[in-house]
Amino acid sequence: MLVLKVGGNEIDDASFLAGFAHAVAAMRDAPVIVHGGGKEIADLQLKFGLTPRFVEGLRVTDETSLAIAEMVLSGRVNKRIVAALLNAGVDAIGLSGIDRGAVRVEKMRHPAGDLGRVGKVVGVRGEVLQDFVARQIVPVISPISLGDEGAYNVNADSVACAIAAALNADAVVLVTNVAGVMRDGRVVDTLTAREAEVLVESQVIQGGMIPKVRAALDAITGGAKAARITNLGGLMNGGGTIIGG
Repeated sequence: MLVLKVGGNEIDDASFLAGFAHAVAAMRDAPVIVHGGGKEIADLQLKFGLTPRFVEGLRVTDETSLAIAEMVLSGRVNKRIVAALLNAGVDAIGLSGIDRGAVRVEKMRHPAGDLGRVGKVVGVRGEVLQDFVARQIVPVISPISLGDEGAYNVNADSVACAIAAALNADAVVLVTNVAGVMRDGRVVDTLTAREAEVLVESQVIQGGMIPKVRAALDAITGGAKAARITNLGGLMNGGGTIIGG
């Protein structure tokens, strides 16, 4: 089984989304797809007079920002991806982590500060997703997930990697707008946990790439067989940065 995560910076690009949908259509088996939508969340926050804030690549989410994130992720973005897949001939269904309790979370505690309504994944109902995949239906998952107090915003990389671990996936591929983890202008082919932390400390890895790398390492530790960070071209030709070790 393959888990794909597609980033929010890419899916507002019609040509990228069409290419991604056709790449999925060419796959023999139905993958599980998790998506972000951070760019559109930030745009709407600004329209509401809010200033987007991040801690190590994680969005600080107050109640108003949570409402915005839920509208964008579980509504507009989710259905845009499903529509693109259906138009490419892929049978797909849009869900959030809340639906059927597919992704359970608790409030994330971060040493760098309070993130608000941001969740940390504590459970995945893998059978819910396996049921769709067994019927060659692609589940498209918004990372808005279920906690004791209702909806929580969750980093989409973390959701994808938690799902991959729960399903013992053959691989999780984090599809972004860069070819992989970059160092000195070149893609790093492979990255161990220790090497990753050194690059974070030296700020070679920064911003949104930090949660990507850490989530990929968690996926391997949790049971996924492989993890890779790449762009659309790398998804199709096997390129990018392999994470693990």
